[in-house]
Amino acid sequence: MATFRVADASEYLAITGWGIHDVKLAKKAWVFAGQQCKRFSISPVNYEFEVHAMSAEKLPFILPAVFTIGPRITATGAEESDRKDLEAQLLLYAKLIAPLHSSRSHVHELVKGIIEGETRVLAAELTMEEIFKGTKSFKEKVFTQVQLELNQFGLIIYNANVKQLVDVPGHEYFSYLGQKTQQDAANQAKVDVAEARMKGEVGAKEREGLTRQNAAKVDAETKVLSVRQVGQGLKEEAKVKAEVQVFENAREADIAAAKAELAMKKAGWDKQAKVAEVEASKAVAIRDAELQMEVERKNALRLTEKLKAEQLSKATVQYETQVQDSNAQLYSRQKAAEAALFEQMRTAEARKAQADAHFFEQKMSEDAKLYAKQKEAESVALLGRAKTEYVASMLQALGGNYYAFRDYLMIDGSMYPEMARINAGAVNGMQPKISIWTNGGGADGAANAGAEAAAGSALQQVAGVYKMLPPLLSTVHEQTGMLPPAWMGALPKDGAAK
Repeated sequence: MATFRVADASEYLAITGWGIHDVKLAKKAWVFAGQQCKRFSISPVNYEFEVHAMSAEKLPFILPAVFTIGPRITATGAEESDRKDLEAQLLLYAKLIAPLHSSRSHVHELVKGIIEGETRVLAAELTMEEIFKGTKSFKEKVFTQVQLELNQFGLIIYNANVKQLVDVPGHEYFSYLGQKTQQDAANQAKVDVAEARMKGEVGAKEREGLTRQNAAKVDAETKVLSVRQVGQGLKEEAKVKAEVQVFENAREADIAAAKAELAMKKAGWDKQAKVAEVEASKAVAIRDAELQMEVERKNALRLTEKLKAEQLSKATVQYETQVQDSNAQLYSRQKAAEAALFEQMRTAEARKAQADAHFFEQKMSEDAKLYAKQKEAESVALLGRAKTEYVASMLQALGGNYYAFRDYLMIDGSMYPEMARINAGAVNGMQPKISIWTNGGGADGAANAGAEAAAGSALQQVAGVYKMLPPLLSTVHEQTGMLPPAWMGALPKDGAAK
C-alpha cells in the first residue's frame, strides 16, 4: 500500500528501503510498502558558546560567540557540479545530523567541540597582543577553519557573532592592561576614555548594522529558497500526475484487452451452441424420416397381406414377391443415398467449422499484431515526448548552450571511455622496433662536414653515402626481414664492427 507524503517549506523527506539504493531526498513523494520515510528540518539553529583558549604566552582567555548554523540549501553556482555538491551536502546532513535533532545536546556538543578545537589551535600560534590587536583577522580565521570542519557534516555557518575577549578568573590580563593605561597619565586616560567610548559606540552601531544586514540577508535567502521550493514542488506534482496518468492508461488498455478476449470467447461459445442445435434438429428430422419409412413399409405389408387374403392366387403371390423385391431394392438404394447425403452434409459442416476456426485464428492473429503495433507506436510516441521534454529541460538548465549539452550527453553516455577503449584496442599488441644510427655526425662530424663543404670535396660526400648504407640495410632487415641484393652488399654478421 502506498501513501503520498508532502514536506513543509522548511523540511525535507528522507526515504529509505525497497527500490532505493541509499537515501532519497524529496519535498514530496509516494512511499510504498517496504519503505520508510522520515522528516527532517533544514531551519538554521543558534548556538551560544564561551570558548576557553590560551595564547602562545600561556595566557588563558574566554571568547564568547553566537553561531547560526544549518544545512546548505542553495547551490554556490548554476553548474551541474554545484547542484550535485548541494545534493551531497544535504545527504550528509540527513545521514549524520538530522537523526540527532531529537537530542539537541548532541548537535550542540558536536559544534562546540569543533569551534573550541579550531579556536585553541589558532590561539596557540599567536600572542595575546596579536590576538587583541588582530581580533578581526583572528575571528575570520576561526570562521574559515570551523566551516571546513562543518562541511563534512553538510553544515554551513549562516551568521557568526563574536563578543569581546574576556579574562579568565585569576588571570586578569585585560583588567591589568586597563589599569596600566589609567595610571600612565590622568589626561591621557581621559582622552583614552573618550576615544574608547567613541569606539564603543561606533562598534555598537557597526555590530547593530551588521546584525541587521545579516538578518536581511537571511530573510532574502529564505524567500528565494521558499520560491524555489514551491517551483520544485509544482514540478514534482506535475511529474507524479504524469506517472499516474500513464498508469491509468495502461490499466484501461489491459481492461479493454480482457473485455475483447471475453467477447471472443462468448462468440465461440454461441457458435458451438448453435451448431449443436442445428445438429440436434437434423438428427430429429432424420429419425422422423426413418420412422415414416417404417410406417410406410408396415402399411405396404398390411396391404399385401390383405391382397393375399383376397386373391389367393399364384399371380398375386408372384406379383407380391416382385413388389417386395423391388421395394427392398428401392429401400436399400434410398438408405444408401440417405447415408451418402448425410455423410456429405457432415463433411461439409466439418469443413465449414474448420474454415470458421481458421478464419477466427487469422482474425485473432491480425488483431493481436494490430494491437502490438498500436502499443509500440504509443510507446515510441511517449518515448519521443519524454526525450523532447528531457532535451528541452536540459537545454534550459544549461542556458541554451548546445555545446555544453552535447558534452554532457557524451559524458553521460560514456562516449569518452569508449573512444579511449577503441584507441587502446587499435594500438594493443603493437611491438614497434626503433633503430637509431648515424653516419658519424655530431660535433666533430659537423665540423668535418663544414670543412668538407668549404673544401667542396665530392668524394667525401660519396663516402658519407656509402657509410650510411650498412646501417640502413640492417634497419630494413630488422623491420621487414628483407635482405639486400647480392650486388649491393651483404649484411654484417653479429659481433662484427659496423
